[in-house]
Amino acid sequence: MKQRSKRYRAAVEAAGIDLKAPQDAAKAAELVKRLAKSKFTESVDLSVHLNLDTKKADQQFRGSFSFPHGTGKSVRVIVFCDDADKIAGAQAAGAVKVGGEDLVNEVNAGFMDFDLAISTPKMMRVVGRLGKVLGPRGLMPSPKAGTVTDDVVTATKEFQGGRTEYRTDAAGNVHIRVGTVSFEPQALTENIAAFLGHVADHRPSSVKGEFIKNVTVSSTMGPGIRVAFAKREG
Repeated sequence: MKQRSKRYRAAVEAAGIDLKAPQDAAKAAELVKRLAKSKFTESVDLSVHLNLDTKKADQQFRGSFSFPHGTGKSVRVIVFCDDADKIAGAQAAGAVKVGGEDLVNEVNAGFMDFDLAISTPKMMRVVGRLGKVLGPRGLMPSPKAGTVTDDVVTATKEFQGGRTEYRTDAAGNVHIRVGTVSFEPQALTENIAAFLGHVADHRPSSVKGEFIKNVTVSSTMGPGIRVAFAKREG
């Protein structure tokens, strides 16, 4: 059985909560903020366990989502495109680097100072060379994630403004940042509720029965708080 630290146990005891009992999103957000005791600003992360067989092609679950209040994270974006107007637009939108084959070569040579890569469909034939570099890091542009698009300017603005990529792990879990402990409880609550609604609305058609199995929210160093959610059967 995993042993929790004295600090962890003391925080939970002081809060007087039962970690096994689901809380509504508003209460969960309030508890996460109250239990965050670190000197740095902790992020707030949501974990959603889904009823998926990730070995099946029709049960892959990934995409991107724009949080109503952002995530409190600064995102460094690079853009692969070879159109002069789009290059200028993406640069004006805040992309840290924009380019065509020259940028592909730069990344292949070791440049990795970015958090997200966006590409036009046309450039993907060249960007595909970076599969072994970007793939293992989860940075390869993808149409499903909204990072392969002709409108690279809008995509750059949206991802910098809080739009976030997500995908399930092998066990069917989605882990995503929903803010920081500096957010107001209402903002965290609305971010959590909005993402859970998005997940429920995008269940694969082949999934039968209950889709969302369990939801937990926590700060970087705090305990996980179970979140109550509306169950939907397929």
